[in-house]
Amino acid sequence: MTLNLTEAEMNALEELAAKRNLNKTVLIRQALRLYQMVDQRTRDGKKVFIEDEMTKDKAELVLL
Repeated sequence: MTLNLTEAEMNALEELAAKRNLNKTVLIRQALRLYQMVDQRTRDGKKVFIEDEMTKDKAELVLL
């Protein structure tokens, strides 16, 4: 499989992989599983939130 990314997308991939100490393939697999989970929950009529552990502020995750 060939994956064509822009320079900015490749930089983001490499940066995230380095921060998480993962190779790019593993990071892409994790991102795909996360996207599948979020997509399924939103199609089921549920909302997905990100919560700040300290302030308990919540922000809704919205798929584009």
